[in-house]
Amino acid sequence: MKRFAILMCCMGNICRSPTAEGVLRAKLAQAGLADAVEVDSAGTHSYHLGHAPDRRAQQHALARGYDLAGQRARLAAVEDFARFDLVLAMDRDNLARLQALCPPEHRHKVKLLMHFATRHDADEVPDPYYGEGDGFERVLDYVEDACEGIVAMLRQRQ
Repeated sequence: MKRFAILMCCMGNICRSPTAEGVLRAKLAQAGLADAVEVDSAGTHSYHLGHAPDRRAQQHALARGYDLAGQRARLAAVEDFARFDLVLAMDRDNLARLQALCPPEHRHKVKLLMHFATRHDADEVPDPYYGEGDGFERVLDYVEDACEGIVAMLRQRQ
């Protein structure tokens, strides 16, 4: 299988997209696909460049076995659209920002993460930043669902 590359994107790259990166890495490892797929995350805003994921995101992810501690926030760049096969936004606002940044020849790669979900009807992963623990748990529920869908799609490509 050709090495596939996936970029997860949210606003500040400290809650949803690092969670999605960590979850997808773990699910790929469980499926024996870790060497076949590159995973990264980025933000559409420069609020938290260089920062580790939000401590609440890290705590909730770690409780489910996902370690986000080594990640650092970065900004999505035009070059990412050529490098990655999929650029997945957590919500419509970030989708629109990515589409505006994306060169026309790569726009087909930009989608909502929840496009791959099979158990949840939501089309967006809600931002938990201003909320409490239940928001971070909902993010994990949605992201796990979508990442399982991505793994299934990648298996079909083999």
